[in-house]
Amino acid sequence: MLEVCHVKKKDLVQVMTGKERGKTGKVLRVHHKSSRVVVEKLNIIKRHTRPTGKTPGGIVEKEAPIAASNVLLYCEKCGKGRRTVVKKSEKAKLRHCRKCNTALDK
Repeated sequence: MLEVCHVKKKDLVQVMTGKERGKTGKVLRVHHKSSRVVVEKLNIIKRHTRPTGKTPGGIVEKEAPIAASNVLLYCEKCGKGRRTVVKKSEKAKLRHCRKCNTALDK
């Protein structure tokens, strides 16, 4: 069963827990099945890869998934990660910051 996630691809998020706490980045991928997100330049791991016909092999650094519950949408006006509320307008549903009530969707 797919879980509905509060963040989407290309959202700016702030990490709230773990070794990357307080850092912000853009969401590259959302894994709905496991409720995890991949954030650009955060949670970097090293992978040792074998050489194949296409790649030379070696040690590759890449982003690992973070639990979606550990990130919050970043509010530009507040300057930090905030919880959101979904409000319906005549045109669409928009995510708003709970503190300052500004729309986080563009």
